[in-house]
Amino acid sequence: MSYVINLGGRNALVTGASGGLGRYFAIALARAGAAVAIAARREHSLHVVRDEIRGAGGNAVAVVMDVTDSSSVISAIDQVKAQLGSLDILINNAGVTVTKPFLDVAETEWDRVVDTNLNGVFLVAQAAARAMRDQGSGGVIVNIASILGLRVAGQVAAYAASKAAVVHLTRTMALELARYRIRVNALCPGYIETDLNREFFASDVGRALINRIPQRRLGQQEELEGPLLLMCSDAGSYMTGGVLAVDGGHLVSSL
Repeated sequence: MSYVINLGGRNALVTGASGGLGRYFAIALARAGAAVAIAARREHSLHVVRDEIRGAGGNAVAVVMDVTDSSSVISAIDQVKAQLGSLDILINNAGVTVTKPFLDVAETEWDRVVDTNLNGVFLVAQAAARAMRDQGSGGVIVNIASILGLRVAGQVAAYAASKAAVVHLTRTMALELARYRIRVNALCPGYIETDLNREFFASDVGRALINRIPQRRLGQQEELEGPLLLMCSDAGSYMTGGVLAVDGGHLVSSL
């Protein structure tokens, strides 16, 4: 059996979609035919992305959501169902980090990272999974983790710990939600070039980090599109509880 990835007729929600990878994921899903709800706290930025997708011929709506606030999450998902009719795909992407030595991380900084990266993933996934269960038609959840959930690096203790927890949460969700025909997988990007990190990776420290990647280069956002669409489509229908790294071989490097 062969598949052409076509998400026509499916409705997707992408969190943290006002910029960065979330923006790109939303565009990729819309390009594959899905109607996309983009969610974040910054309403103006959401409208920019929504209009960009619509301008390219896609179907997009914007909903304001604070992933750390359960009432905000529930309200946003209710809006998605009201505007699109159902929720079939969730891309759980919202995340933050603090870059500091472990000994210098304040409790408030730790809490902010864990509250967004782990508690936020839980709150959104639970509300989305309940909607998918109640629809009776199943669905797909992709949690955006990181290779730093599978290996460690210095000065990102809270981020690495939260992403490692997301990996394990993904597996437990997959185990429990399979009975409702909800598939749950984690996508673990390596170092992907964006507008926010381009200057850092041009520095001596950044170039040294790139040299630790076996492919000796950064990933591009477009290189996450295939793995993402595989997980979201019928081409990945037998995938659940999976953890897929897209990292240029960084995880197999000893450096």
